[in-house]
Amino acid sequence: METNINGFLDGRVQIAQPRIGYRAATDPVYLAASVPAVAGDRVLDVGCGVGTASFCLGARVSNLIMAGIELQDYYAALAISNGVRNDLFLDVICAELQNSPPELRAQSFDHVMTNPPFFMENTMSPPEDVSKTLAHVETMGLDLWIKLALKRLKPGGSFSIIHLTNRLPSILTSMDGACGNIRILPIAARTDRPAKRVLVQGIKSSKAPMQLLSPLIVHDGDVHDQDGDDYSAKARAILRDGAALPL
Repeated sequence: METNINGFLDGRVQIAQPRIGYRAATDPVYLAASVPAVAGDRVLDVGCGVGTASFCLGARVSNLIMAGIELQDYYAALAISNGVRNDLFLDVICAELQNSPPELRAQSFDHVMTNPPFFMENTMSPPEDVSKTLAHVETMGLDLWIKLALKRLKPGGSFSIIHLTNRLPSILTSMDGACGNIRILPIAARTDRPAKRVLVQGIKSSKAPMQLLSPLIVHDGDVHDQDGDDYSAKARAILRDGAALPL
């Protein structure tokens, strides 16, 4: 399968990914920016793909202990090679989440992050590329995905997920009882546009109340009317400069 190399964080992170298939864009960058990790923390990326979120996080926070679980062996192999490319180690486990190997089940993490498949079965025309279908279409319910991911999280640790806005009710139901201090960040393309993405973050075993945050507006203006990008200052700081996105 042919690959090309794409730069993230203004080129500081170099990611090889398939020319045809699932291709990371901005979602894993926002996800990584939201994780409140500090040096020495242990982080698990559930459904890590080619490792984009992990390496963006590792570029911002040094000396993390990072692991990822990925179903598809081709993407897992690319994640390993991308670690070498970026001089960051990601312990990539190629396995189904519901059949995690004992060495992963024996571990717990300070932070778990995930950018899961967005679509339920039979709600979209599946892509012709099988690997892209597996990346985009759920092979297990979102509820089970989240509950299995939370099993790997320490009490007091953060769980972060980016997803389509219409899946927010399922996300909150799945986190109910396991996480508190849940913060919901809508992500909207422009002012006065509906948010198509949400970042949701909760703290395991916390009893603090939920917060609905002001949206992140990705682009300035009502329409794109200039050469180059028209990112808002906050979005540009995250996508280009590697700034954190504290929730």
